[in-house]
Amino acid sequence: MSAAAEPRQAEVIERVHETRDLFTLRLRLTEPAARAAYRFAPGQFNMLYLPGIGGVPISIASDPDDPTTLDHTIRAVGRVTRVLAGLGHGDRLGLRGPYGRGWPLAAAEGHDLVVLTGGLGCAPVVAAIDYAVARRERFGRLAILQGVKHAADLLWRPRYDAWAALPDTEVRLAADEPDRHWPDHVGLVTDLLGEVRFDPGATFALLCGPEPMMLAGARRLIALGVPDTHIWLSLERGFQCGVGHCGHCQLGPWFVCRDGPVFRFADIRWLLGTPGF
Repeated sequence: MSAAAEPRQAEVIERVHETRDLFTLRLRLTEPAARAAYRFAPGQFNMLYLPGIGGVPISIASDPDDPTTLDHTIRAVGRVTRVLAGLGHGDRLGLRGPYGRGWPLAAAEGHDLVVLTGGLGCAPVVAAIDYAVARRERFGRLAILQGVKHAADLLWRPRYDAWAALPDTEVRLAADEPDRHWPDHVGLVTDLLGEVRFDPGATFALLCGPEPMMLAGARRLIALGVPDTHIWLSLERGFQCGVGHCGHCQLGPWFVCRDGPVFRFADIRWLLGTPGF
């Protein structure tokens, strides 16, 4: 499905409460023809619209093998997302997309895969993990590293447990501020890069989360021997139009919504951490 100029109508078929201010909306396009034609790549996003209120870009967190239902995990932090938080089964909204460049999973086949996420950064890469899990024989070792600030922020513990049970798959979790029940690493998630098994020269790394964490993670991976051409980051900037027209998400010569949100670190490393960018 190409990204339509006008939003298509979508219906909420399920709302899942994740944490105090985080929820997942499972959507389905109401037009059968649009639903049948819709396709997306892991790492792409949709623009979700509420008439008279506005729109917001949200990553698609569901399995690309089943594009008829589209999961969007959302934090209620702004005008649009707070209204989205009040939607339930049967409510309708507008959807445009999919937009952007996704993860380079075809190029990553035959390599080890390291997925490094921080904060709520897991959502944009969940579809990529599901893609690799469903095609496990096409990839080498799989390392999934997720860090959160507070232990209570961790989403999807059952999903991590299921991934950890897979062959040649390592899952490590970290919290800056643990609670008394936290069984995993205490500290920065990037500390775990030296503790998991992968072949640095034959690894693709997918990073998502706060930019300082991704920058630190990319530098650590390079120090371990991963080529900067094999390190990919999903960026979040001020998306508004989704097609590079408004300029709010400009990053040097690129527009994150149109040319990203997934970028190769080799291309953007000179911009990350630079004031003004």
